Amino acid sequence: MVRPLPSRKHSQAPPAARQKAREQSRETTPRAPELPELDRLIHERIRLGIVSALATNDSLSFNDLKRVLKTTDGNLSVHARKLEEAQYISCVKFFEGRVPRTEYRLTVSGRRALTEYLNQMEEWIRVTREQG
Repeated sequence: MVRPLPSRKHSQAPPAARQKAREQSRETTPRAPELPELDRLIHERIRLGIVSALATNDSLSFNDLKRVLKTTDGNLSVHARKLEEAQYISCVKFFEGRVPRTEYRLTVSGRRALTEYLNQMEEWIRVTREQG
């Protein structure tokens, strides 16, 4: 059995009136503030910790970073490799006697990326305080 389509109710506004109401609603609805896009590579907690620690030190060993960030060998090496691939940090491996050492440094592009990230976060904070 085929049911007939429901007839339009008299209380519904015509399409032109509905469109006008939507436009007026948009004009009166406050817009969300524009926020800067964050550098997703640095935004992750361990990677932010790595670049921040290296920004305040000439270089740090793998073990120093692991201790400061309270993380595991595997976790640190994965995040450090991502930063190294992005050329935000450099890595030098060498031996001290018979002990292998790994030293990390923040590169110029890494320092620039961290500065930009901090500027973006400051903008987020400013907008959030203004809205609150």
